[in-house]
Order: sequence, then structure tokens, then C-alpha cells
Amino acid sequence: MAYMINGVEHEADDQGYLLEPVFDDEAVHVIAAAEGITLTDAHWEVVNYLREQYREEGATPNFRHMLKGMAEIRPEADSKYLYDLFPIGPAKQGPKVAGLPQPKGKGGY
Repeated sequence: MAYMINGVEHEADDQGYLLEPVFDDEAVHVIAAAEGITLTDAHWEVVNYLREQYREEGATPNFRHMLKGMAEIRPEADSKYLYDLFPIGPAKQGPKVAGLPQPKGKGGY
């Protein structure tokens, strides 16, 4: 599988995660469309948070840490809020839409 982003083909695994991170915002638009997600400002807050965490930590946070981190940015960002944005699972679908590789581990506690 691959995504065409700004005329360049980027390889993805069989679940649709990019093999290498792509921080171009066009990647978010392309992957969100493939996931059936209409992007809002709230989606972009999560995407930017996940990208920042990936740059700093080399990985995306598990769901518990994602809840804590997002609550610092947007106090109403509870589980329901994040699942409304990324119904397949915020700690899994969020990084995919953000143009990041597949998270390691279960993404849980």
C-alpha cells in the first residue's frame, strides 16, 4: 500500500500506516480522506500534538498519556471527545492520520 502525497509515493504497511513519518500537512489530508474523516480544527489539535510527541519522544503516546496531554491543551478532551474525532481509536487512528508510523505496543495502559 502507498499514499500519493504532493506527487510523491510514500509506502505504507498493510494497515495503512506510513513506514516513515511525513510531516507535510498534505499527508494529513490524504490519509484522513482515505480513513473517511473530515478534518476539523479539533482534529488538527490532536495531529499537531501527536506530531510534537513523535518528534520529542520518537514514538506516539499510548491512550492514557494522550488523554493527559490533550487535556492540557483542551480541558474537555476526554475519551468521548477523542473517540468522536478518531472512532477506530485515537491512539491508533490518530497517528495514522497524522502521517506517523504505526504505534508500538497495544496503545493502552
